[in-house]
Amino acid sequence: MVTTSTSTSIAVPDPSDPEAAFASVIALRRLADRLELAAVNVAIRHGWSWTDVAAALGVTRQAAHKKFAHRVEQSNKHRRRS
Repeated sequence: MVTTSTSTSIAVPDPSDPEAAFASVIALRRLADRLELAAVNVAIRHGWSWTDVAAALGVTRQAAHKKFAHRVEQSNKHRRRS
């Protein structure tokens, strides 16, 4: 399932308030990490190779496998039990 947002107005924190700006950076990184892992999970379940995943992420196959293989295997095992 793909969820998209059509909203084009994004509140950007004032960089003169470092606390708010850093909080936003952390939130964005966490969101990006969750999205990246979800995309990798779906890609692997759909038969993508680690080479394909790595190319899509702009990293080496080894880097993609090292970062995600264990997490993808755990996620897929959990799905099979459900």
